[in-house]
Amino acid sequence: MKLGPFSAGLIGALAMLAGPDRLPIGEQSLMVSKANANESSKGNTAAGRAPSMPMARDPSAAVAEEFEAARRAGTREAFELFIARHGDDPLAEQARAELKRLSR
Repeated sequence: MKLGPFSAGLIGALAMLAGPDRLPIGEQSLMVSKANANESSKGNTAAGRAPSMPMARDPSAAVAEEFEAARRAGTREAFELFIARHGDDPLAEQARAELKRLSR
């Protein structure tokens, strides 16, 4: 069967799109090099990439904020909740003292 110019061109185009199975050492395919160029143009290189999660907060700062919130509320329930959550923290002693003051 004889191939016409259109069929031969179509087969050649498909062969070009399929690309080689193996590339010489050090070469990248066209799609990989385009993807790398896009990433580097966005500033998302390994050194400039923003972290995906924020840094963890200092636990003692969070406990201190909860104590201040309980103190602002000034209720027995607020101090009891703080003591239930953070009974072994040094601020729990202050919360216990506030509870005693409230009960007077």
